Amino acid sequence: MGPLDIANHLLNFVAPAAAMALVLVLSGRLVGSRSASAMSVWLRWVILFAVGVAVLAAGLGLWGGDGKMLTYAALGVACATCQWVLVRGWKA
Repeated sequence: MGPLDIANHLLNFVAPAAAMALVLVLSGRLVGSRSASAMSVWLRWVILFAVGVAVLAAGLGLWGGDGKMLTYAALGVACATCQWVLVRGWKA
């Protein structure tokens, strides 16, 4: 496998985490607190992306293959919980 194939596989592996982080950051005002967050949008995206990649890597390690529906469910739960904590959703 060449370097372009490796890059393609890696980008396709992290794409669900990147998309989930983007959707959650853009909809942050609907989900969380109405007050202005001290944390920038870019930093929230990076944190959510890192959490998502960690969940995807854990699913890959646990089941030996990516693309399992339980891994995607865990991705949604972990990223949504992280977003709730980042926007202080308990104060809403």
